[in-house]
Amino acid sequence: MATASSYPDEPDSSRPLDDELIGLDPDDPETQAFRAHLERQHRVRPSYTVEGYLSDMSDFADSANRLGGHRKLMAGILAVLILLGVVITAWDALVFVVNTFTR
Repeated sequence: MATASSYPDEPDSSRPLDDELIGLDPDDPETQAFRAHLERQHRVRPSYTVEGYLSDMSDFADSANRLGGHRKLMAGILAVLILLGVVITAWDALVFVVNTFTR
């Protein structure tokens, strides 16, 4: 009898992906890639924790590295824009703090 794991990072053994891969060669690289894709889709993690946010960013970085061409470029531009927004926000906060305590 298979029991569900209480840890979110472990694959759920009560819902095997074998039913979705019936008729496919398990040694085929495309089938293995599809299985990995299905495992990522069925993975459940808490996204409201720091670990969840970091793992989501890790998944984004991994998927951006698998892409090629203009999609990889767009993922890089998106990451730069996010970092630019963080830098501008931090700069505005620093200027606000300095102006508040020097007047």
